[in-house]
Formats: sequence, C-alpha cells, structure tokens
Amino acid sequence: QYGIVLDAGSSHTAMFVYKWPADKENDTGVVSEHGMCDVEGPGISSYSSNPPAAGTSLEKCLNQALRDVPQEKHRGTPLYLGATAGMRLLNIANPQASDAVLRAVAATLKTFPFDFRGAKILSGEEEGVFGWVTANYLLENFIKRGWLGEWIQPQRKTLGAMDFGGASTQITFETQDTIENPRNKVMLKLYGQAYKVYTHSFLCYGRDQVLKRLLSKLLQAESYQATVAHPCWPVGYNKSLSLKSIYDSPCTEKERPSLALNTTVTLVGSGNGNLCALHVSKLFNFTTCSFSHCSFDGVFQPKVSGNFIAFSAFFYTVDFIQTVMGRSVHLPNDLKDAAETICTTSWNELLQKAPKLEKRLPDYCAVSMFVYLLTTRGYNFNNHSFPNIAFQKKAGETSIGWALGYMLNLTNMIPAEKPSSHKSILYNYWVILILLFVVTTLMSLVTAVCLLRRSKSSAI
Repeated sequence: QYGIVLDAGSSHTAMFVYKWPADKENDTGVVSEHGMCDVEGPGISSYSSNPPAAGTSLEKCLNQALRDVPQEKHRGTPLYLGATAGMRLLNIANPQASDAVLRAVAATLKTFPFDFRGAKILSGEEEGVFGWVTANYLLENFIKRGWLGEWIQPQRKTLGAMDFGGASTQITFETQDTIENPRNKVMLKLYGQAYKVYTHSFLCYGRDQVLKRLLSKLLQAESYQATVAHPCWPVGYNKSLSLKSIYDSPCTEKERPSLALNTTVTLVGSGNGNLCALHVSKLFNFTTCSFSHCSFDGVFQPKVSGNFIAFSAFFYTVDFIQTVMGRSVHLPNDLKDAAETICTTSWNELLQKAPKLEKRLPDYCAVSMFVYLLTTRGYNFNNHSFPNIAFQKKAGETSIGWALGYMLNLTNMIPAEKPSSHKSILYNYWVILILLFVVTTLMSLVTAVCLLRRSKSSAI
C-alpha cells in the first residue's frame, strides 16, 4: 500500500511517497520512503496574492506520484497536505489569504486520482510531536521485530527530536520531570506503552525568520542609516535591500520603522564573529521566567536528557561546517569556534570552497552562531549532553521530519494497544520451518541408526 504527504514548509514544499506491505498495517518497521520530490519555487504561503499559483506549483510533483504509485493503487492511496510555520504566520497576518491558499491547493489535489484527505495547517506542537514519532518509529525505539518474526518492545529509551525549519524550530523529548506548563505536555499511548512528552515550537525562530529579525536588529542599532555594517556577513560581500523585504513578516512588524517601506539600505559584510554573536543573542530573551526553569522567552523546559536527533537546517548547518569548513563538531566549543571561523572567512574564500552554495553562503556565519546559542544558552546542552545530539538528515533511507509521523497517525498505523500476541505472520512460518527441521533431523537420525544396526547384523 502507498501513502502521500505534502510537507508545505515556509520556504519550500516537499512531497513524500511512502509504501508498506499491504498485510502489515498496524505493525511497525515496515513503512519506507518510496519516492520524494521537491516542489519548484517557494513555499505555498508566498502565493498569498495569487492563490491559484500555489496549487499549480504542486502539479509536477503530483505527476511524479502518479508514476511512483502503481495505477491500480491510485484510488486507495491516501493523500495529505500539511502546512507549517510559513502558513501559521500568513494565517496570523492575513487569515483570508491563508484560507484562499489552502482552498487553491485542495482544489488542485482533488483533481488527481488519489484519496485526498485534506489540507490543513499543523500547530507547532503537532509538528514537534510528529517529528519525534517519525524519528523513534524509524529507529525502532517503540517496537521491533525479533529474529523469529515476533514483535518485541525494546527496553531502550526514546530519542529527543529537534527540528529547525524556515519559520519555526521545535524541541520534543520524553521526560520523567514534571511538565509545569500543560501546553507543553503531550501524553501518547503507542503499542500499549505510555509516553510523557515535552514539546515546544518557537515561531519566528526558523532560519529565514531569524535572518530577517537579525537584519531588523542591525538596522535598529544603526538608526536605519543608508549603509550599515553586517558583522555576520563575510568581508567582500554586500547587498542592498528594501525595508519591505525585512518587515513583511509578523516576526518583524513590531519593529517596523516609520520610514517608507520602499526605502533601500545597503548592508556591508564586516566579518566580526564576536559582534555577530552579540547581535544574534539579542534575538533571545533569557531574563524572564515564571517557572522553575526556562529555555528562553519565558518558555518552560525541563532539563534535556537522553539522546537527541537534530534534523532539517540543524543537519545542513553542521554538515556545512564538517564538509566545507573541514571542522568536526563534538562539543559546544567546536560549534562556536567553527562559527567564528566562518565569520572571519572572506567572501571570495567561501565562494572558492562552496561555489554551488552561493545563495546561502553569506548566512552560514549567522546561522551557525544561532545554532550554537540556541542549543547551549537556549536549550541548555552542555559539554556532557551536547555529544548526545546526532545531526542527521535521514534514518536509513527515509527522511526525518513530521511527514511520516503525521501519516502514521492519520492512517491509525500505530495502534494504542500492543500488537496481538506480539507476533507477526512471519512467526507462523518460522514455527513450521523449525518443526520441519526437527522432524527431518529426527528422521535422519532414525534412518542412520537403522542403517548402522543393519550393517552390524550383516557383519555378524
């Protein structure tokens, strides 16, 4: 059987086609990624002034899905679209436009011969929890198949999940501590096991929104002069931007100046790591907390514990540090030192190192510094707990993100109760094979004994 999920993120949309053996629904460890397609162009939220174009943008990938899924399976294949923080922001700024975009994408999805089951905006908490479910499902932390084909509940702990998208970032992990804010508490029952999970989604703390907010802080500090030094951009790089491109988001609109939005400012890279860190740290509020302890912005968070998997832009940032900059990241200071090195590397040098990444290259200094401050000062990872974070894009051949967890939930493929007798169909085959082996072995032994006796009696 097959299932399709469109992950409509803030900066782009990705389509995932999943498959699993038809007789294995309500089992586990059997759903795999069958196909994947990146939709060309920006995220659907950017089509607010032309909603029909949001639907049209999806057609190329949906046509690929027609090829990926066998034709006789089309009608029975569930199709979902989940939109995340980009659409959450549009819904805050302009609910009518957000509704129009969702209607337009739904209209397009209905024209394809799949079992379309809705297009909706996920809450930040749903995004966090479904990402956690995906990671632990793929790594068989809930349940796994034993060598006899029986289902075993491994006694190992679940893995925390950290997601870093274009407009929001999520942290989700199982905890034994009291979750002081009920809004951060999710109780799950999967395969008969209860899980108490802490989750929080920080809107406006995704990569693209962080960069906009940083630009706003820099312009504010320099009183919106025509030319402003950007300490997080490399020396040799400069760019002119309109104020509209910075203040067109609910994440920055409170800081919007009284100047005309078509005013242009020029930012000139000055490559200063310390100054960059200072400005990035101003994006967080570490002072207010009405709970026993907080991460930042007054948000309750218990102490991080156990192993974590960090994906999406977390992975891409650390991967850049390791592959392009040739630096390993094991401890928080490794991340900090690498960020400072990126900041002090000139634009020409960066271009020589990674010409294919030209579009995102100027921002690796700021984003690396942000990841360092978020994980250490924000989430309170230290020298002891930071090495427990694995920066990964996939588990096996399947991408980690909320999409698979979302589909597993909506198709009821993770039952609340234990699988009956913890056995799969394969178990019966194993029993038959073992019985056949035993019977064959016994018959061989009996035959051998009879032959031995006969040879002895003929010898006498």
